[in-house]
Amino acid sequence: MSDHLLHTRDPYFAAAQEDRSAPRTRISIPATLRVSGGRGFQTVVHDLSLSGFCAAAINRLHPGTICWLTLPGLEALQAEVIWWDNSLTGCAFEQLLSPIVHDNILVRWRGDTCYRTC
Repeated sequence: MSDHLLHTRDPYFAAAQEDRSAPRTRISIPATLRVSGGRGFQTVVHDLSLSGFCAAAINRLHPGTICWLTLPGLEALQAEVIWWDNSLTGCAFEQLLSPIVHDNILVRWRGDTCYRTC
């Protein structure tokens, strides 16, 4: 099978061809980030999309580094560092987040749900 056919069936490849692979939502979520071969550290996720995130990372992370993001209540999500600048890192998820999982995270951390009679 040709590379072109493989890529057209890969949803991440298709999304990455856009100017932004997915709309990003500004948010503040405490999380843990662990780079391959390293120890996890506490971070804050500053924006989130179906295809990736931006988080605080005081130490330089090099593009291409594999890492795992653990958000509260979820299993670790594998990602790749795309950029690091001035203590922030941008990472692309290995697999796109499910839209349902993404929306549930946003509802939980943006406080979109009314817990009392509105």
